[in-house]
Amino acid sequence: MNFLRKNLFDFETKETAGEIIFFKLFELFVIFYTIQLAWSWGFYILRISDVVLPLGVANYIDVSFMFGNSLPLVNAALITVICILGYFRVGTRWLYAVALLLLHFQYATRFCIGEIAHSSNFIGMALMGFALGVGLFQNRRQQIRFTLGFVLFFVGFGYTTSAMCKIIGSGIHWVDGRHLWLWIAEKGTDHLSKTGSYEMNWLQKLAFTNHLAATGILLIGWLAEVFGFLFWFKKTRPFIAVGAICLHIGIHLTMNIFFAVFIYEVILIGFPWATLLDKIIPQDKIEPALNKWLRFGV
Repeated sequence: MNFLRKNLFDFETKETAGEIIFFKLFELFVIFYTIQLAWSWGFYILRISDVVLPLGVANYIDVSFMFGNSLPLVNAALITVICILGYFRVGTRWLYAVALLLLHFQYATRFCIGEIAHSSNFIGMALMGFALGVGLFQNRRQQIRFTLGFVLFFVGFGYTTSAMCKIIGSGIHWVDGRHLWLWIAEKGTDHLSKTGSYEMNWLQKLAFTNHLAATGILLIGWLAEVFGFLFWFKKTRPFIAVGAICLHIGIHLTMNIFFAVFIYEVILIGFPWATLLDKIIPQDKIEPALNKWLRFGV
């Protein structure tokens, strides 16, 4: 559709120096957390001995061969090397696709014990964006526009569909403040079991003492998710980014769940950093150096 082409991809206009720099910085952010996740999951897998709940590719491949040996760390090392080579465009353009498959295998092995986390979803989708953008396109401008457009589309899609799932699963009563009471109490019990003490903060106390306030907190958070599709439009992107950041801060204050990487990624993609860089960087001087150093298209 035309609005997607203009607001997300825009293959026609020439890329700028600020856009190139931002793209490589965002790429560095994605592979840093990809590597961090690969190693943290790898060390955790060393402590697992049984498959309790098959997840993803584990439904088709028995991942138990990863237990009781150093294969999880070998996989993490492979992901690390592949991501570094992919960043400098050394070798095949499909290196990120290979890293994505290996990372998913690491994820499926780590979370085969019954707990399914989604705190790494944005990084996984961003890595998929780079896998497709770099793999499918040789032109630098097209790589940049497709990858960033892909990430923006699925971040917005993820928030909006999350709001839809809440209503489909629980109905309009999902925003009932008594649900927040339950979740605060559950997370408080988790915190108490870990630390031996637990005390509610000001927002939790407000929610517990005022049903209307608790309902309002859930409603505001739900609305922030509903309008996640506004990430698709340049003019509304900074505003929904602020809303998403506030949503995650609210989740942290009420339920002690901190989606740090979600916030970092929203900050990076939600604001016009490339435009700001273009205003402070002389494009005619820096672009030749960028072309030589970044080795795009190798």
